[in-house]
Amino acid sequence: MSTPHPHPWRGVLVATALPLGDDLSVDYDKYAEHCAWLVGNGCDGVVPNGSLGEYQVLTPEERAKVVETAVAAVGGARVMPGVAAYGSAEARRWAEQARDAGCAAVMLLPPNAYRADERSVLAHYAEVAKAGVPVVAYNNPIDTKVDLVPELLAKLHGEGYVQAVKEFSGDVRRAYHLAELAPDLDLLIGADDVLLELAMAGAKGWVAGYPNALPAATAELYRAATGGDLDTAKQLYGQLHPLLRWDSRVEFVQAIKLSMDIVGRHGGACRPPRVPLLPEQEAAVRAATEKAVAAGLA
Repeated sequence: MSTPHPHPWRGVLVATALPLGDDLSVDYDKYAEHCAWLVGNGCDGVVPNGSLGEYQVLTPEERAKVVETAVAAVGGARVMPGVAAYGSAEARRWAEQARDAGCAAVMLLPPNAYRADERSVLAHYAEVAKAGVPVVAYNNPIDTKVDLVPELLAKLHGEGYVQAVKEFSGDVRRAYHLAELAPDLDLLIGADDVLLELAMAGAKGWVAGYPNALPAATAELYRAATGGDLDTAKQLYGQLHPLLRWDSRVEFVQAIKLSMDIVGRHGGACRPPRVPLLPEQEAAVRAATEKAVAAGLA
């Protein structure tokens, strides 16, 4: 039996898009194949049931099976499910489900049914930590209206509730403040379009979107950026940034799925209330993806 990695959230973990059939049912066989393809093309693991995986519109049965499918495809040490929920008890149950499925870590948003205060955030993470599986915090103040600022993250880490944070605020200056307040808390790149900036600031991992379509090139970008090969990193970053910036836009799921379709993967449709891209958005994503393909990045 292999020894579990002490930091299973490190490296390139892809927030997986979820393949749906024509009737918008989950295609679990395609999902399993997609997870294996990502790991086979240079990524270190997968993050099912994140926003990119449309977890909010899945039934509980679907959500559980997505986790189980990913674990069967690539092994639990490489799977870090999102366990966000409106209630702390439900989030804890999803963490327990992930633990029992064999996952080595989980990713958790703060309370997002309302604008939670600091005491509520601490209580929320304390409850989910009781599941006994390492928790990676997910800071997305744009969508949740709750900002896990460095001071609060330091408290969460100091209490032992979280071991890392996926940072999606877009404010790369926070990396240095966080390193001062909580030097042992791992910083994970949470938005594709600040990858180089956060890698240079000491990020230990990347919870990534665009590797769904371009895994080899994006994994090479991450390793160049974190390994100090700035010439390679800057070149790849410049080539890929017209796509990477879509990860920070409202239409990120549709954009990444379209790029997947263009490169020959199964992206497909999204469940409502997401709607197709506008014609001008589709044209922009298509042009940027085709340019990346022509440059040999797919």
